Amino acid sequence: MTDVDVPARHDRPLALHELVYLEDGDEVTIGRPDTDSYAVFPVDGAAIVRRLAAGETPEQAQRWYEAEYGESTDMDHLIGALDELGFLRAPEESAGPVAPVRWRRLGAALFSPVAFALYAAVVCWAVVLAVVDPALAPSYRNLFFTDYFTVIEIVLIVAAVPQLVLHEGFHALAGRRLGLRSRLRFGRRLYFLVVETSLDGLVAVPRGKRYLPILAGMLADVLVLAGLIIAADLTRGADGGLSQVGRICLCVAYATTLRLVWQFFLYLRTDLYVLISTVLRCVDLHETAKRTMRNRVNRLLGRADRLLDESEWHPVDRRVARWYSWLMVGGYTVSLTTFAVAIGPAAYHLFSGAIGRFFATGAVPARELLDSVVFLVVTLGPLAVAGWLAVRERRRRARTRYRHVIA
Repeated sequence: MTDVDVPARHDRPLALHELVYLEDGDEVTIGRPDTDSYAVFPVDGAAIVRRLAAGETPEQAQRWYEAEYGESTDMDHLIGALDELGFLRAPEESAGPVAPVRWRRLGAALFSPVAFALYAAVVCWAVVLAVVDPALAPSYRNLFFTDYFTVIEIVLIVAAVPQLVLHEGFHALAGRRLGLRSRLRFGRRLYFLVVETSLDGLVAVPRGKRYLPILAGMLADVLVLAGLIIAADLTRGADGGLSQVGRICLCVAYATTLRLVWQFFLYLRTDLYVLISTVLRCVDLHETAKRTMRNRVNRLLGRADRLLDESEWHPVDRRVARWYSWLMVGGYTVSLTTFAVAIGPAAYHLFSGAIGRFFATGAVPARELLDSVVFLVVTLGPLAVAGWLAVRERRRRARTRYRHVIA
């Protein structure tokens, strides 16, 4: 924010930073690409901002607005909003050109027509291989490239990190290709590594150009899956059978397949959800769909007193949520099916094998017992800690509520 007295600026032009404008129906998105500060204005408000940016004083813009629309506007409020958004430039600030976006050429190369032709060839190659030899197709059996369960777990964890970076990196580079200052952020949720891409500037890009940055992460996953299948085929042994390297590739390929399937869990805010919301011009489809389903259930149960007021929801969200809420239910169905068909059998094999060693009738090698102990501790230990923390937090909140009641 600047340190200029807002009311005193009405008789002289304001200094504004370089702004971008995107008209979308009866709204206009205005923002600063260099700071990723964006806001949605009504068409008449955006017209005033354009005049201020062109050099008119607030008084001149006010008179134009009154002549054009037959009513006055709160110019102090508008200038204060521009100041809060960082659109106003202090006298000592330079109005120099915005620094060029790094990695833009790399993004353009990765998403060029030539690149997409190569991607299509790689994917087709992998599909043909999997059809000709079903052993190369994703299957939970591919996880067990070794009898040591800890090794399987370590391989999956280590392989997941670069895949996460590549997935989010494709999002970021697809944005950089458009001149957006996309950024990668690393963090954690509980004990999970989280990689997130910031694409705030996407709101100022024409809607048709947003689809590729949204889907770029899934494209990266598909290419990784195809590359792993091809690598498994190219590293076959002299007898034509899969090598140990090839078996490891197929193990990671199966985990990559599950990551792709996860995108269809539409009750979560996945890339496909973002795509649907963008195509249909929704504001907060996720929450509106949840509330629509809640009202639907309450109506079936005759709970009229628990119905939420739908008039406050955005009209586009309300209209789309009528059918999208059923897709969310379908997402739960996909989740349960994935667990029953893909995750459940693998988990059963892992845990039954690890625990079964302790109850085997014959002698079990010490290294296998150690493998079971390490696998169970590494897998179940963090879950136990997370559960203990959740119970402790719930008890703490309960004690706090009890003290409030006593007080």
